[in-house]
Amino acid sequence: MKKIFLFLVFINSTLNFAQKIESYKLTKEQIIQRELDQITDFPIYKAIEYQDKGGVYDLVFTENQKNISKKDTLNTKIQAICVMNDHGGFLEKWRINDLLEDYIPKETTIWFWTKYCTLKDLDGDGYIEPIIVYGSKTEYGEVRRVKIITVYKNKKYVIRAVECDLDDCRSFTKDTAWNTLPQKVKTYVDQLVIKLRKEQNLLLKDG
Repeated sequence: MKKIFLFLVFINSTLNFAQKIESYKLTKEQIIQRELDQITDFPIYKAIEYQDKGGVYDLVFTENQKNISKKDTLNTKIQAICVMNDHGGFLEKWRINDLLEDYIPKETTIWFWTKYCTLKDLDGDGYIEPIIVYGSKTEYGEVRRVKIITVYKNKKYVIRAVECDLDDCRSFTKDTAWNTLPQKVKTYVDQLVIKLRKEQNLLLKDG
């Protein structure tokens, strides 16, 4: 009887824990109701609420939409901000900022690649490790830069890549602290790099 009771307690605690690892996209109405538009100067492209053992978070992706035409929206700056609701205000946990860089050929837009961004508990510790992916394109519509940022315990670990047909202008680097990440996290990101190479026809390598 005692074994059955302990088993039921384990199952119940497991189910309750599983319910705490979740995320969903916020509607425009929810963004306005929560006043998330007040934490950034740029239009919010997408907002996600996620919950883990640490609490409930709101993650907003913003792009400044500098030039808007019928075909494209071109951004010169982007920003991702993660906050917790704190007694009616917001407690910022981390943020990502980037902008166009001076390359030849010229970069004309930078954007979040949200189809490759994830909010998952990759190492099973009860906390979500956000993976943020964004890139830039040249005036010829080709991908120029790609960044993959892993946020682990509110610290950012970055992979930086510059795409180029010539060996001397191509690069692919990981932060020096990259190897301190849990193996499951590193394996997931390495697989994501392979996926990007395959689906977007990118090199993502040195020289």
